[in-house]
Amino acid sequence: MLWGTFSWASLGPVVVVEQTMNATGYLNVIADQLHSYMASVFPAGNRMFQQDNAPCHKVKIVLEWFQEHDAEFQLMSCAPNSPDLNPIEHIWDVLGRQLRVQRPPIHNISDLRDRCLNISYNLSPAI
Repeated sequence: MLWGTFSWASLGPVVVVEQTMNATGYLNVIADQLHSYMASVFPAGNRMFQQDNAPCHKVKIVLEWFQEHDAEFQLMSCAPNSPDLNPIEHIWDVLGRQLRVQRPPIHNISDLRDRCLNISYNLSPAI
C-alpha cells in the first residue's frame, strides 16, 4: 500500500505501508510525513488537509489528533463515496497507467514497490 500527499505547489512524499493501514499506522504516517511536508510547502498561514473516508481516517484517535493540531492545519471533509472528488485518486491513476506499460513485467512484491516509488519520484507536478 502507498500513502501520498500533494498540494498545488508540489507532489509530497510517497510512503510504502507494509501492513494493513490501521489508525495507529495512519497516525504514524501523518505525524512523520504530514507535518514536515506542510511546513515546507506552507510555512505560515491557513493550511488545509483533505483525507478520504477510509475507516482508519475516521477513528476517534485520528480525529482527536487533528483536533490537537488544528493550529497547524485544518482538516477538510471529503464527500462519501465520491472518488472523483478525491484528487489523490487521479495521481494514483497516472501511477497505475505508467506501471502497467513498464517492461519487463513485475516479478514480485519488492519489484512492484521499487517501481511504484520510482514512478512516484519522477512524476511531474503538472500531471
